[in-house]
Amino acid sequence: MRVLIVEDDDAMASALLASARSAGHQAARVGRGADALLAHREHDMILLDLGLPDMDGLEVLRKLRQVTGAPILILTARDDERSVVLGLRSGADDYLVKPVKLIELLARIEAVARRTARGGGTEPHRLQAGEVSVDLDRRVAAVGPRELNLTATEFELLALLARHAGSVVTREQILDALWGDAFLASSRSLDVHLSGLRSKLGLPGFIINVRGVGYRIESGAPGQGTTA
Repeated sequence: MRVLIVEDDDAMASALLASARSAGHQAARVGRGADALLAHREHDMILLDLGLPDMDGLEVLRKLRQVTGAPILILTARDDERSVVLGLRSGADDYLVKPVKLIELLARIEAVARRTARGGGTEPHRLQAGEVSVDLDRRVAAVGPRELNLTATEFELLALLARHAGSVVTREQILDALWGDAFLASSRSLDVHLSGLRSKLGLPGFIINVRGVGYRIESGAPGQGTTA
């Protein structure tokens, strides 16, 4: 498992890295919240300290939860009830108070990983939403028999929305998935690509704008074809 350790204390970070690696995990460390927002996409789990030098860890948690479903374990010296409740309600999968025994930390990591694996699924090869089909292997999208001449970004945008057909995909999730950074990427770029995609689809009302949140494919069910 690829574990990202977000910890500004060098001694603590070194101990966590050594412990995670000794258990067979691939582990990397960043010391700032801004770096965690950039690095999270390459990792399967995040250990997050709350006392970071550039922003509060709870704010980092809230931003991460806008763009990733990866398990996040808070590891902090804050042991007051308010912080624990805020952390868990903001999307943390577990909350550990320093100092923590490394053997307990590894057990918590494994427990969260098992829960996550039980909820996982196989990535489909083909997506279907109403008249629109998306072949992920061939990278071809079509409306009925009509193949669409999409740019690479337009294709990725359509595939992302089709994977979650019937549900809202936030602007932050789209920016993070397509440009790698939900908080520095240009929203204007998204608007341009979305406009081009809608024009090529030629299906008014297919991509719904959920004001102030994001977008949803409304038409049809998210049938996902074969998964072999």
